[in-house]
Amino acid sequence: QVQVVQSGGGSVQPGGSLTLSCEAKDFSLEYSAIGWYRQVPGKEREGISCISTTDSRKYYVASVKGRFTISRGGNTVLLQMTSLKPEDTAVYYCAIGYGCYDSDLHEKNYWGQGTQVTVAS
Repeated sequence: QVQVVQSGGGSVQPGGSLTLSCEAKDFSLEYSAIGWYRQVPGKEREGISCISTTDSRKYYVASVKGRFTISRGGNTVLLQMTSLKPEDTAVYYCAIGYGCYDSDLHEKNYWGQGTQVTVAS
């Protein structure tokens, strides 16, 4: 079983910034695409960003485009979040798999444990 460890998150005021990290333990991400998702209570998990395998193309859902940046290096993928809004409050998950389909992974094989992001004044 691949261990996917997330870090970052926390509480921030509107307009603030946070960076989430996703690391795969003892597993190479070289041939994997990685997606970031978020979920609020009572709603389905939403794919918000995806970075592809071969050419590191980046995809974003409209609500975060221009504010969030996904990047990858080695066995770590980052999600840099700026200009945060209260509606960004959610539990954020990373997933490792294959094939970005816009901001969603076509195949999701491994999930991180989730991390809470709270945006409030």
